[in-house]
Amino acid sequence: MTVFLIIVVVALFGISAWQISKIFKLSRGADADTTQVANDKDNNLQGKLMLAFVVFLYILTVFCFVQYNSYFLPESASEHGLDYDKLMLISMVLIMFVQIITQGLLHYFSYKYRGKKTNQALYFADNDKLEFIWTIIPVIVLAGLIIYGLFTWTDIMDIDEQEGDPLIVELYAYQFAWRARYAGADKVLGKANVRFIEGVNSLGLDVSDEYAMDDVVTTELHLPVNRKVIFKMRSQDVLHSAYMPFFRAQMNVVPGMITEFSYTPILTSEQMRTSDFMVEKVRTINEIRREKSKELVKKGEEPLEAYAFDYYLLCNKICGVSHYNMQMKIVVESEEDYNEWMKTQKAFKQVAQN
Repeated sequence: MTVFLIIVVVALFGISAWQISKIFKLSRGADADTTQVANDKDNNLQGKLMLAFVVFLYILTVFCFVQYNSYFLPESASEHGLDYDKLMLISMVLIMFVQIITQGLLHYFSYKYRGKKTNQALYFADNDKLEFIWTIIPVIVLAGLIIYGLFTWTDIMDIDEQEGDPLIVELYAYQFAWRARYAGADKVLGKANVRFIEGVNSLGLDVSDEYAMDDVVTTELHLPVNRKVIFKMRSQDVLHSAYMPFFRAQMNVVPGMITEFSYTPILTSEQMRTSDFMVEKVRTINEIRREKSKELVKKGEEPLEAYAFDYYLLCNKICGVSHYNMQMKIVVESEEDYNEWMKTQKAFKQVAQN
C-alpha cells in the first residue's frame, strides 16, 4: 500500500509540474522569444555547461579512487594472481589515459565550436591521413593487450598434473552449497557420477571403485600454502561458478562435465588477516556494524557480530533463490597444519559404514 501511495504522489507531482510549465508558457509577453531554434545565448550556456561537466567528471573520478579504494581487492593470495593484477593495472592505466584525453577533447571542442550566427559550417568530406591514424593506433594498442593477455591466460591455464607434486581437489557444487573431495592415501580421486547419489553418498562416489573408498569429503576447503592445487569441478544440478576473488580464480562449474582450474596459494589465511590492508578494512567494517548494532538494540533486536576475515569460495552465477548464500570457507595453512587437519577427517568408507 505504501508503494502504491508513493507512486500516486510522484505521478501527481509530475502532473502539477507539467501544468505549472503551461502556466508559465501562457504568461509570457508578446515579445518573448518562443522559437525552438537555439540562439547564441543558448549555445554559450551549453558550451560552458559541457566544460563544467568534464571538470566535474574528473573531480568525481579522483574522489572515487581516493574515497573507495578500500573496496579494491588487496594483493593477490595466489602466485598467478600477480601476473593477473599486472595485466589489469596496465589495462586500467591505458583506459584511463585514453578516457581523460578523449573526454577532455570532446567537451573542449563542444565549447570551442559552439554554434554562432556569424559562423558558417564547413563541409569536410574525408581525410585519409586522419582515418589511418585513428584506426592504426587502436589496432596496435589492442593487439598488444590481447597478445599479452593471451600469454598470461596460457600461463595461468597450463595445468600439468605431472609437474611437481600438486594437490588435486574436487569442488562439487549443488543448490546451494559446496563440497570438497580429497584423495586418500592412494592419492587418486575415485570415480563419481550423479546417478550414484543416495543417502550419505551425496557426491555420487562409485562404491565399486576402490580408489573412491579412501576419498575424504569435507564442507571446508583446506589448502597448503606454496603448493600447487588443481581443482576438478562438478555440478549436480545447474550452472554454477567457482569464484575465489582473493586468489584471482574463477571457473564455471557445468553439469555433465568436469572443468579445471589451478593456482598456488602464497599467503596463509593468518597472513592475509594480519596484513595492513585487511586490518584497516576489518576495522572499517566493524565500525559500521557497531553503529548498525546500536540501532538494532534500540529496536529490541540482536546486535551484529564482529566481522573477522576468512577466504571464501563463492558462486558467481545466479543459480537460484539462495545463490547469495552459496559459499564455503577456505583455510590456507602450512603444510604441517594441513596434514594434521587431514588426519582428523574420515574417509568415505568410514562414513558409509556408519
